[in-house]
Amino acid sequence: MDGIIFDIKRFAVHDGPGIRTTVFLKGCPLNCQWCHNPESIAPKPVYAPRTVHLNGHQFTENEQVGYTVSPNQLLAELQKEQIFMEESGGGVTFSGGEPLLQGPFLNKMLRLCQSHGMHTALDTSLFSSWKMIQKVAKATDLFLIDLKLMDDQRHQKYTGVSNQSVLENIQQLAALKKSFSIRIPIIPGVSTTPENIEASIAFLQSLQQPPASVDLLPFHNTAKAKYARFQMENPFGNQPSLKREASSEIKQQFEKAGFAVTIGA
Repeated sequence: MDGIIFDIKRFAVHDGPGIRTTVFLKGCPLNCQWCHNPESIAPKPVYAPRTVHLNGHQFTENEQVGYTVSPNQLLAELQKEQIFMEESGGGVTFSGGEPLLQGPFLNKMLRLCQSHGMHTALDTSLFSSWKMIQKVAKATDLFLIDLKLMDDQRHQKYTGVSNQSVLENIQQLAALKKSFSIRIPIIPGVSTTPENIEASIAFLQSLQQPPASVDLLPFHNTAKAKYARFQMENPFGNQPSLKREASSEIKQQFEKAGFAVTIGA
C-alpha cells in the first residue's frame, strides 16, 4: 500500500511536542480559500514551472510536485531523525492536504511509527468517515484538529464542504478520551466574527473531554507565490499577513473560558 506525499519537513517545532518530522500527504477534499498549501489539494502529482537563476542565466523547467513512496521507504527516511525525536520528546506528524484521504496508507504508517518507538501526531480537519478515524486513532498519540468555522453555510462557502461530520467526529473523538488540540485559523472577516468565536467556545466547552490546547493560527500570505506558480485562483491574495498581536483579544476570550491557548501553534 503505497502513498503519495509532496514534502517532508525535518526538525519541525510547530507540529506537536518536541522536534518532529512532518510528512505532507497529497490530496484534500476541502478547498479552503486561505489554504497555505495549495499544491496539496490535487490527490495526484502535479507539474509546475520552476525558474532558477544561475550565473546570469535563467533556467525554467517543469517540476513534479508529489511522488509515490512505500511505507518502508518512508519509515527509513523518518528513522534518520529518530535520535532527535527521542532526545526532545518529539516524533512524527502526518499533515497535508488531508492525510485521512489516504486512510489505508496513513494507518499503515502510524502503526509502523509506533512499533518503532515514535510518537505520532495527525494534523487533520477530521473530514472523513468515523470508521476510518477510529482505525487511525488506535495508533495516533495526538490529534491536531482544524476547527475552521462553526456556521455550516459559511463553512461550505469558504471550504467547499459541510462541517456537520467534522463537528460530530470531534465530539466522538473527545468521547474516546484521545489527546487532541484544536487549531483555529484566524482569517480576517471570516473566522474572527464574534458569532464564530462564541460558537467555537461553546462547542469546545460541550465536549466530554476538553482539548489539551487551543492553537490560534493567524492568517499569513506566504503562499502567494505558490498560487501564481500553480496558476490557481487566490481569493485572499491581497490580504496582508496578520501579526500575532491581532489575535490577542481572541486569545483572551478562550483563556477566560478556561482553555490553554497558544498563538501560531
